[in-house]
Amino acid sequence: MPPHPPRPEDRRTSIETAIAATGLAVRGWMTVSVDDRLPPLGPGRPARALARAGRLGRRGWPEFAASPEYRDRLPDPLDRWSSRVIGDLATTLGGLALFPFGGPPWWPFQAWASRAEGLVRSPLGLLIHPEFGLWHAFRGALAFADDLGPIEPPPPVASPCESCTGEPCLATCPVDAFSSVGYDTARCLAHLESPLGALCRTDGCRARDACPVGRGKRYGDDEIRFLMRAFRAARSKDVR
Repeated sequence: MPPHPPRPEDRRTSIETAIAATGLAVRGWMTVSVDDRLPPLGPGRPARALARAGRLGRRGWPEFAASPEYRDRLPDPLDRWSSRVIGDLATTLGGLALFPFGGPPWWPFQAWASRAEGLVRSPLGLLIHPEFGLWHAFRGALAFADDLGPIEPPPPVASPCESCTGEPCLATCPVDAFSSVGYDTARCLAHLESPLGALCRTDGCRARDACPVGRGKRYGDDEIRFLMRAFRAARSKDVR
């Protein structure tokens, strides 16, 4: 007699356990609709549910820092590590791996965040987490075609920025790169590459660091330096 398929709630728990075992955090679930235009997982198997995976505080950094991608000195180590780890999860769990990089297509991870976690935007334009502040990131997602049970939308999240006085994130940027009209990438990069940008290069974005939300969840210095180097390399290509 064939074994019974796992209950939807057990299947979801096993997926979350597998994601957590990689060092990544489960960044919420959402129901997939035809408007999301996700590719099917096979003939007659449209995507029905999406689990997002990413970073919360320092979670996931030790696993990445111990990886061959971190040590091989080739370009885009974090993206390559994410592709390998989440791709392996997709193979093992019978899902489809999707990433916020490497497009087109460019999947709307920022928009998915409001549907899966109810996150809101900060004055910097970055999504702010009620516990981790600006110290979080999305690394990928897994789409599934099987029945994973009802997925409740996240409860509304009040923006912690509404009760913040003085907007220290905006006031702290040494070159006023952030404003109501957006983020001035060229101005930020010019400062970073100048002698006056030494503190930003070694200690990270002054605006992000000034946010009082999740201050205790701040990335470690080694990670911040790595991410700043990656940011400068990527953005320099964008503005050429």
